[in-house]
This record gives sequence, structure tokens and C-alpha cells, in this order.
Amino acid sequence: MGERRQRRIGELLREELSALIAELKDPRVTGVTVTAVEPAPDLTIAKVYVTAWPTDPTRREEVLAGLEHAKGYLKHELAGRVILRRIPDLVFKWDDTFDRADRIERLLWKLHGKEQTPDES
Repeated sequence: MGERRQRRIGELLREELSALIAELKDPRVTGVTVTAVEPAPDLTIAKVYVTAWPTDPTRREEVLAGLEHAKGYLKHELAGRVILRRIPDLVFKWDDTFDRADRIERLLWKLHGKEQTPDES
């Protein structure tokens, strides 16, 4: 599959999964944001990157467990919403981009000799 088509399918899956996850009644997955979906070239699997606030390790485990529990339902609903020959298996991963960005921002503030970060002022 071409790289462009793979990106388009990833974006379509991200949009649909975002809507489906928002409809779930499981309290473990409230406030979850799907940041990206990376389908494999053969569509056998799709890595689904998610994040939620707060980002502590307990919350991460809750969110991933809730999504893992709902995986079958999500895949079944995707089959009815998107027209693909094969619906990929979903592999949920925590997107730690925001955590890394926050860490870098704090390091830069310390480097410049400022004790307070922008959100603490």
C-alpha cells in the first residue's frame, strides 16, 4: 500500500475511533484523546496512540486496560463505519509526546534561571 493511502487510512481510523471512544460508557476511558493511528502497510494491525489527563502511571494503566477491554467492540463498530477489506487489529499505545514536551519546557526554564514555569505564574 502506498504511503499516502496509509496516512489517509490512519486519519480515517483516528477520526472514527475518537468518536467511538467518546461514546463508550466505561469511566476508565473518559477524556481520552486519540492522537494518531499508524496502520501497518498490509493493514493487519494499527497502532493507536492515546493520551488523557492526568498523565500519571495509574491513569495510563486504567485507560489502556479500558481500551483493551473495549477492543472487540471498537473493531466491530469500525467494520460498520469504514469501508476496508480488512479491519486491522488495534494495538493501543500511550502517547507520551505531551509529557516529553512538558519536561523539555521545564528544563528550558531552569536553564534560563527562572524558578517558575509559565503555568505556575
